[in-house]
Amino acid sequence: MKRRKLLANLTITAAAAAVVPITGTGHSSAAEARPGELLVTGLRDAMLGLGPLGAPLSPDHLPGELARAVAHFNASSYGSLAVRLPRLIRAGHQAGAEYHAVLARFYLLATRALIKLDEPQLGWMAADRARRLALAGGAPLDVAEAARQQAVLARQAGWHDQSLTLALAAADDPALREAGNIGIAQRGLLIQCAAYTVAHQRDQEGMRRLTKEAAAIADELGGITHLRDTAGGFNRATVQLHLISAEYKAGDPSAAIAADALHPMTLPTVERRALYWTDRATAYAQWGRRDQCIDALLEAERCAAEETHARPAVKAMLNGLLVSGRTTPELRGLAARAGVLPA
Repeated sequence: MKRRKLLANLTITAAAAAVVPITGTGHSSAAEARPGELLVTGLRDAMLGLGPLGAPLSPDHLPGELARAVAHFNASSYGSLAVRLPRLIRAGHQAGAEYHAVLARFYLLATRALIKLDEPQLGWMAADRARRLALAGGAPLDVAEAARQQAVLARQAGWHDQSLTLALAAADDPALREAGNIGIAQRGLLIQCAAYTVAHQRDQEGMRRLTKEAAAIADELGGITHLRDTAGGFNRATVQLHLISAEYKAGDPSAAIAADALHPMTLPTVERRALYWTDRATAYAQWGRRDQCIDALLEAERCAAEETHARPAVKAMLNGLLVSGRTTPELRGLAARAGVLPA
């Protein structure tokens, strides 16, 4: 009995480490493509300078358009983001050097989306452009955020030492301290990032030490959410969210659930709340709590359906659940909506 349970748990977690293709012909038309696919395709073509330019967009409108694009991302509205963000990247390149700082933020947003959609090659391209443009535009906070995203990509590539160096070097930049509370919040995000990398190295003590440092920064800032428009927000609740995923990455999924002391509505954006539920689902899957894993995935879908259906990590988890044990109408329905099973 224990052996069968162990094998089932390993099947779920092993599938979660693989890329699971959507069942079908693999030749969907643009009209049939899902929002995540459209977003990746649009960003790829815009970054390569391909595709239609669309209607002209006044450079003066770019900051306002950036705010709208960030709102789409924070709401996990991938369909709307797929329409808006590639167009803004094209317009930003046409706007001239004085808009480099705004274009850097377009690329920062693109990087975050590409990381979620498991597109590391495009993610590296976007993050590198964001950092170069932020440096050219004299925007130290955006330079630091680009470094954080590069650290995430390095960690995903298994380059843990390089990831730590990127995050901690950026956190020590004096420009962040000079930027006031928002710079302090960015430093907190970078330390969170370093803690998560240490978790990947199975160093639970080191992860918890860095997480406490990030939590102390959040306490210093009080209850205000900072960086909502650039990194999904930073406050005590987002540090607690980070701890859930860090605990299961460090090798203790039961500790991840035990560490969960927050209500998802205290998180600053829909995107962060969806991440909360998918992180819980992953911890439950690794812990062998199949029913709770499925319930958490359904909550993620109720929170942010487009994101839940689009993320390869969720598809992989669903695939693992389908092949590892009893299926239910709820599981099969979610798998169909996510494209893992034929609808």
